[in-house]
Amino acid sequence: MAVSGLLLLLFLVAHMAGNLKIFFGAESFDHYAHWLRDIGAPVLPHTWYLWIQRFVLTAALVGHAWAATVLALRAKRARPVRYAHRPKVQGSYAARTMRWGGVIILLFLVWHLLDLTVGTVNPVGNPATPYANVVAGFAPSRWPVTLFYALAVVAIGFHVRHGLFSALRTLGQRTAKGEQRARVAALGFAIILCAGFLSVPFAVLVGLVG
Repeated sequence: MAVSGLLLLLFLVAHMAGNLKIFFGAESFDHYAHWLRDIGAPVLPHTWYLWIQRFVLTAALVGHAWAATVLALRAKRARPVRYAHRPKVQGSYAARTMRWGGVIILLFLVWHLLDLTVGTVNPVGNPATPYANVVAGFAPSRWPVTLFYALAVVAIGFHVRHGLFSALRTLGQRTAKGEQRARVAALGFAIILCAGFLSVPFAVLVGLVG
């Protein structure tokens, strides 16, 4: 769970940083997008790096889901008989919504690939013009797409916040002060990540990018 989560988290940070290049203009963003396809050249043929990355991320995603399922079943087997009376536990909102958040993220991932990677549902859908694809994808007339994107990013934020907090606690933050630091660090990181991802579609929506 931890290893797969870390791989996915590193990808999210790199992906967010790359997305922000859109604020430097079409030429800069398109150059970055095309550069991704040539990473490793001439050792790796064109787009091979992206396919390797997709394979690793898919494996990490499947491994993450599998680990979550195994842990949930293990916890259920550890207590096969339900409590006669179980007081309410003050768990975080993120912890209570990890399952449906994961479903939203999965559905979003499928749409996102069809929209901005494959281009099937994108109004432009031209792999040669990534900047134009993004602008068309988040155009004001497609506000439902932007809303779905925002919902998915918020779900990712909750997921990251809870996962990072749990990881920091596992690594030894067991004191009351350590727990507070871990909670603040996880929340701050999740907010920065969400803000970075959401800045692009909302900038297109209000006309700052276009």
